[in-house]
Amino acid sequence: MTATPRRVVVTGLGATTPLGGDVASTWEAALVGRSAARPITADWIGEYDLPIRFAAQAAVPAVDVLTRQEVKRLDPSAQFSVIAAREAWRDAGSPEVESTRLGSAIGTGIGGIWTLLTAYDTLREKGARRVLPLTVPMLMANSSTAAVSLEFGAGVGAHSPVSACASGAEAIAYALDMIRSGRADVVIAGGTEAAIHPLPIASFAAMRAMSQRNEDPEHASRPFDSSRDGFVLGEGAGILVLEAEEHARARGARIHAEFVSAGLSADAHHITAPEPTGAGAARALRDALRSGDLQPSDVIHVNAHATSTPIGDVAEVQGLRAGLGSALDQVAVSATKSMTGHLLGAAGAIESVLTVLALRERIAPPTINIDDLDPAVDIDVVRKDPRPLPATGDLVALNNAFGFGGHNVSLAFRTAG
Repeated sequence: MTATPRRVVVTGLGATTPLGGDVASTWEAALVGRSAARPITADWIGEYDLPIRFAAQAAVPAVDVLTRQEVKRLDPSAQFSVIAAREAWRDAGSPEVESTRLGSAIGTGIGGIWTLLTAYDTLREKGARRVLPLTVPMLMANSSTAAVSLEFGAGVGAHSPVSACASGAEAIAYALDMIRSGRADVVIAGGTEAAIHPLPIASFAAMRAMSQRNEDPEHASRPFDSSRDGFVLGEGAGILVLEAEEHARARGARIHAEFVSAGLSADAHHITAPEPTGAGAARALRDALRSGDLQPSDVIHVNAHATSTPIGDVAEVQGLRAGLGSALDQVAVSATKSMTGHLLGAAGAIESVLTVLALRERIAPPTINIDDLDPAVDIDVVRKDPRPLPATGDLVALNNAFGFGGHNVSLAFRTAG
């Protein structure tokens, strides 16, 4: 006989995003359909003559929250992860768990780019002796999960999947495996990114991946709209505290939702472009349903990856159709990047937080900036205003996250029983 897999639940939520410095303010702004995209006022915008001059910057700068010492010792990406992890841990009731039963899994797409490039400027302008000794531990991609592991004593493992814009979602999926395998009882999981820097902006602009609506940034991120022209870069972090259900119930924890399953796949198609039929995305979705013993008809809501790129949005729609079939017609689809922008490695984590809240509150956040729905988008997109979800019964929602390199992740959550 095969043992029944451990049930995994979400007991803590934390976030610092372009919409708000915590979960409550982020959720409130998402429900009213607020755009976080604003002009960048930093001096370097003019210095480098960047073609893109706006982004979705963190609503509350990390330097306003952390101590001066913490700011000096952590790259901005790690700063965001620590802020979000602290909120998630408090929200979970600061569980008493032995270090050998606690893990961390926090992904990032780019990591400590501010530290890396600032250190290079120092080397070039002032010489090797002026490079900070903490440069390497600050710039390394695992610095965020390491910082969280150190703070909370997560001794089971400190993991950092790096799979571009799927990183945060993949970290959450990895955390599920950590608990189900028996390695851990509690895992602090999510994603972080702090890449609003001249080089990524110039690079993404050269690829023509970003919207160029400099004169109208609030309406630049427009997933599924016929006139979409690329994503809006965002920054921040999203963190979930995941816990074995028996462990959570034994301590009387509040449970936000059940984390049912995860599906992962790779397109093996192109380094940046998605497989155009959405076949890889569909495989990840179907794997999430299969491993969670779910049917397509169980799904009521999807928080789509939907970055506002011409090719990517349609490929995802095709993947949803292939994965859910006719059941997709009954699914309320939200594209919250229309408000937050695209937080790269943190996107799947922040959208997991929003997916859990949609289930808990039984309401789907809106997609803004759709003036003319692309005819190829034959799905039920929640537009302009939030939409109530069924008030009774078990509800299942999916969160999709895809990344350059062909990474596909689909996470399945269910209302708490």
